[in-house]
Amino acid sequence: MTNASGLKWFKSSYTESSGNNCVEVALLDHHIAVRDSKVPARTFTLTRTAFTALVKSL
Repeated sequence: MTNASGLKWFKSSYTESSGNNCVEVALLDHHIAVRDSKVPARTFTLTRTAFTALVKSL
């Protein structure tokens, strides 16, 4: 988990118009923070390499 306050969160351009059913990401120095838009208090971080591998696997 990471402290999510003060982070700039991004959603995919494919997100539905209500925007309440998606994964959000925020860029950190050496990691990517990830959270569910429905439960924004729960976040976790991945290295950039791990995040890239995750996205490529989808």
